[in-house]
Amino acid sequence: MTILAPADTAEIARAAEILRAGGLVAFPTETVYGLGADATSAWAVARIYDAKGRPSFNPLIAHVADLEAARREALLPEAALKLAEAFWPGPLTIVAPVTPGGSVCELARAGLPSVALRIPDHPVARELISALGKPVAAPSANRSGHVSPVTAAHVAEDLSGRVDMILDGGRATAGLESTIVSFCDASPVLLRPGAIAREKIEKVLGAKLCAPTRAEVMAPGMTASHYAPNARLRLEAHEVQAGEGALDFDARLTALAAQGAVVLDLSPQGDLVEAAANLFAYLRELDARGVEKVAVAHIPERGLGEAINDRLRRAAAPRV
Repeated sequence: MTILAPADTAEIARAAEILRAGGLVAFPTETVYGLGADATSAWAVARIYDAKGRPSFNPLIAHVADLEAARREALLPEAALKLAEAFWPGPLTIVAPVTPGGSVCELARAGLPSVALRIPDHPVARELISALGKPVAAPSANRSGHVSPVTAAHVAEDLSGRVDMILDGGRATAGLESTIVSFCDASPVLLRPGAIAREKIEKVLGAKLCAPTRAEVMAPGMTASHYAPNARLRLEAHEVQAGEGALDFDARLTALAAQGAVVLDLSPQGDLVEAAANLFAYLRELDARGVEKVAVAHIPERGLGEAINDRLRRAAAPRV
């Protein structure tokens, strides 16, 4: 049975005890809800993979309390430390070579010689990690490949009965996962666009981010089909066809939809931050309203638009 509880101090302490015993706790972060387990326990991490139905080759992000904890787990070069200073706590994940004494288990790292780390900017997440006193492995709290959850109710829809506890801390504010940057090669590599735009990271680094060149999955969200709703998405739509709903942006499609069609506008004002915050919630709402085909408006490929388009392309990809 899954416990659904408010994210107050007493329940967070209870959640830490569940994690310490090898259990699973879903909790809010500023990006989306995470499905947490003790990152140092292979058995506990295996439960994450089982609950999500997640391929074991897909590594997990380990959430840590502070920079000192991060440096115990990874060899962070100077460029990585610059990003940490600028964006931690926050929606940035840094992938770097694991330290010889790192505690994040090999299963959470998917057997890779690197580890993915983040310091979340959410009081519930920070309190839970501190209460456990260890890194918390936490992918998004949904079935693998499904739409990421931004509320406790979304978590319950996917994982009720599969997790021990869900901490309800309200709706996630960013609504989009963290940006992932790797420091495992000679130059920093953008593995996944996310809630911090590429341009902001490049400004801090004083250099352009490179594209991935390796074939293996080095970070979450790199599989071709991911974030997938039940509905079939048609991207870059300039009209709404018969039988389609619409996922709009900047009111491009609303006037073109047939009467009675379900139309959700990510941001009627064309605000990419608002669109990112609404993306996963609206994809879930389209499923809840039984929409089978969705026309998706053009999203500009700038700022957070890069991350939004990345999620939409993966959501629209053929199911693997």
